[in-house]
Amino acid sequence: MLDIDREVLGVLVVTLNLKAGARQLQGDSPLLGAIPELDSMAVATVITSLEDRFGITIADDEIDGSVFATVSTLTDFVKSKLAESAA
Repeated sequence: MLDIDREVLGVLVVTLNLKAGARQLQGDSPLLGAIPELDSMAVATVITSLEDRFGITIADDEIDGSVFATVSTLTDFVKSKLAESAA
């Protein structure tokens, strides 16, 4: 069984190269505007990495700032995509 929370956090850490700061990330940790490494190019890379890691497809119109508001909102989004693909 996947620990989706841990896997999403892992994608963020690897994609954004957040070695030291990763220990401080929690569910309520803000992402957009709070992590300098998370610029528009990094968002695209994170999305691609999440698609590859979880075998999901994310359409451009599904992504807005609310998805990347916090670690939890991103994790919840991934969980909803996994539930969609399982249905």
